[in-house]
Amino acid sequence: MERLTYPALNVAMTTRTDAPVLVIGGTGKTGRRVAARLTERGVPVRIGSRSGTPRFDWEDHGTWGPALAGTSAAYVSFFPDLAVPGAPEAIAELARVALAQGTRRLVLLSGRGEEEAERAEQALQASGAAWTIVRCSWFNQNFSEDHLYDHVMAGEVALPIGDVPEPFVDADDIADVAVAALTDDRHIGRLYELTGPRLITFADAVAEIGAATGRDVRLTRVSHDDYAADLTRHGVPADVVALLRYLFTVVFDGRNASVADGVQRALGRPARDFRDYAARTAAAGVWS
Repeated sequence: MERLTYPALNVAMTTRTDAPVLVIGGTGKTGRRVAARLTERGVPVRIGSRSGTPRFDWEDHGTWGPALAGTSAAYVSFFPDLAVPGAPEAIAELARVALAQGTRRLVLLSGRGEEEAERAEQALQASGAAWTIVRCSWFNQNFSEDHLYDHVMAGEVALPIGDVPEPFVDADDIADVAVAALTDDRHIGRLYELTGPRLITFADAVAEIGAATGRDVRLTRVSHDDYAADLTRHGVPADVVALLRYLFTVVFDGRNASVADGVQRALGRPARDFRDYAARTAAAGVWS
């Protein structure tokens, strides 16, 4: 996509190396990877979470200003997901608070094919911040660092999904792009759509995990109601159940069945492949 420019961003900007970068959601799948990479580069990091110091809580607006105070930039991962109602308004308010604190560079993790997420992106773009948007497809790591891990370990991944292909993206690619955006002015005003290098179905993905682990792992298709009921029985919060129902009934309708070049554009290298992810994760003993 073309780079967008705003009058407020006419002056070249450089991230201060002596001020911390706030990583909102810094204990999550992408956030902890972003934090680790920044730390490896010698960039001070402040973890934005309810257990962080100072604390950051999306449901307590009073925590936003203190968490942002004195930071040079922020990686913004919204909880539970930008697809939920109210997310665009929250992102607009966060940007306002960040700018008031002097934090101009904001890198937003967004979701591909989600209407509310696109509204949140627009709110950030209109805010006057030095923005970068990282719009992602379904994470590879959902099979190893989320509720699907238990399914894989049980040998049966039960989902309300058909043969719709998805260009699964690796969380390590997301983190690499986010860190580049947080530390390099060339990424200001850019929207990167991140996917893996090929389309595969969920059945294909499960089969590749089975091949990598040498275990019998299969996909079982279930109804949306049965899937939601199973999540509820396992203690998944109601708002997360509603979000997953939305994803599997609306977002996985084929709208994302295409590969994008965001990783190549941002980093100058190809995106990681799902088969490589499965091999690496299996070798690490995660599914043992």
